[in-house]
Amino acid sequence: MRTMTTKWAFLLTAVLLLSGVLAACGGGSDNAADGKVTISFLHWRGEDTQAFQNIIDQFEAKNPNIVVDMQTLTSDQYQTTAQAKLTDGSVGDVFASFPGSQFAALSKAGLFTDLSSESFVKNYNESLIDAGKQDGKQLALPYQLVYNQPIYNKAIFEKYNLTPPKDWDGFLKLCQTLKDNGIIPIAFAGGDIGPGQFMNTMVMNNEPSEDIFTKVEAGQAKLTDEFWVKTLTQFKELNDKGFFQSNSLGTKDAAAGALFIQGKAAMLASGSYQLAQNAKQNPELQQGLLAPITVSADQAKYEGVHTSTFMLGVNSRSKHPEEAKKFLEFLSQPDIAAQYANATGQNVTLNDVTYDSPELKIVQEWADKKTLFQPRFTILNAENQKAVTNSIQAVLGGATPEQAAQDAQAIVDQQVGK
Repeated sequence: MRTMTTKWAFLLTAVLLLSGVLAACGGGSDNAADGKVTISFLHWRGEDTQAFQNIIDQFEAKNPNIVVDMQTLTSDQYQTTAQAKLTDGSVGDVFASFPGSQFAALSKAGLFTDLSSESFVKNYNESLIDAGKQDGKQLALPYQLVYNQPIYNKAIFEKYNLTPPKDWDGFLKLCQTLKDNGIIPIAFAGGDIGPGQFMNTMVMNNEPSEDIFTKVEAGQAKLTDEFWVKTLTQFKELNDKGFFQSNSLGTKDAAAGALFIQGKAAMLASGSYQLAQNAKQNPELQQGLLAPITVSADQAKYEGVHTSTFMLGVNSRSKHPEEAKKFLEFLSQPDIAAQYANATGQNVTLNDVTYDSPELKIVQEWADKKTLFQPRFTILNAENQKAVTNSIQAVLGGATPEQAAQDAQAIVDQQVGK
């Protein structure tokens, strides 16, 4: 009996040793057998995978010893799970980050490699990459330049002799004209991205200073102050007048987009990042960008909102930091960035990039306008950010602006000092 047990133990040991040798020969993510290194590229732009894959193919042809494994999540999943996935270094050697609360959380967790001394940083427009800086260090490189303001249907506007208004009364009159003609004035994705997108242009001229949300988070100002109560009151006004589609709180991004693409809605409360997707689904669509001006024309400080986003970084836990930097350097070449931009309809933050798509030229018109960095992304605490956007949904659900602001401020009060 002992002899048999010893024999089986010997055989089991031999099998385990052989398995270990075979596993080592097979390689894992390092592809040790053929000398190649695999790096992971993690982001949320699933609609850009083909464009990125074309770029990855070019990179791998020039760097035959590096394989890039691209993985994408939805934007909602990315905001809630990316940090956990990045922490052990097995995923996201190169990864993207949202500005604001996600960038702040990942910075605090020490997940960014300092890129300040990398030569390819000079390829970027310095004024557009501040969102990726922390304590004077360039931790991430914002790749996309987005204008987070409504898209409008130019053909519908022309049909009813409408032009982007310069004050709040003009915006309300425009919406009423559209409604009177059986057209939904604003397609609003109240069930997901709508509040976080539309709040930016709604608050931009109401806020007393660019750093008002920073002051709110520091306990130096409150959401119950006039600027936010007024913004919520104007959301309620749009809703009460029927300027959003019915059941806007139950409408998701894709459904709101469909209303606009099909010509049922004259405006889509999202941002320039959706121009290309809209055009792909309806090539006849004539699009422009506008922002509601919530004050009188003489009080307007800003014409719209911009965001430097899709912030590319190298994971500090990466087992292959040099290969990761090499890939980021490749993405940072103006000709490669131009390929990405023209294939996806996304403007980029690099210098010397030539655009050839109509959607990019629409966005380029805004380069000389007075725009504000997206207010929502100046809120660095995720719970506070959620409280702000939830207060919009609360008002659309029937709460008074004062009560919604008070409830949101209660959450901020809990976070102050944490």
